[in-house]
Amino acid sequence: MSERAPAPDGLALVEALVNTLDIESGADVLDTAEGRDRFGITQGDLADVRELRESLRAVCLAHAGHPPHHEVTPLGELLARAPLYVVVDARDGSAALAPADEGPLLSRVAAAVAQAVTAGTWLRLKACELPECHWAYYDRSPAGRGRWCSMSVCGARAKMRRYRAKA
Repeated sequence: MSERAPAPDGLALVEALVNTLDIESGADVLDTAEGRDRFGITQGDLADVRELRESLRAVCLAHAGHPPHHEVTPLGELLARAPLYVVVDARDGSAALAPADEGPLLSRVAAAVAQAVTAGTWLRLKACELPECHWAYYDRSPAGRGRWCSMSVCGARAKMRRYRAKA
């Protein structure tokens, strides 16, 4: 839906997961075997992954200053279940959190969130303000005040609605 470049580093995984559901059309990439394979999940994982996706979307909405679209499990509760460990680079001594097991999506998401928090990029992952969209996007605007996933689609819709409401 968005014409924006993907989020940097591990946030691209988080952004892609949130954007597996097109709220407007109801199409869910996770309904397909190819979509599940893309994230390394099985049919049996769907309920947990969808719960994670909607908790991530709620946080992205919060980053943009909007309330969640519906009641969700707090993201912190979900991420607390993910086993992570500290990896230290022997060459330069830098450290990062990594999933204890590369398989579970929850652990990969938790590591991506930790990396983004450390890098200072976490709060720039937002969700479009339009209720029929809520597409995740990485806000690269200088002031960090982006509101829509796409200025040409959602931005134009929002501005047209405001214009018509005034008329």
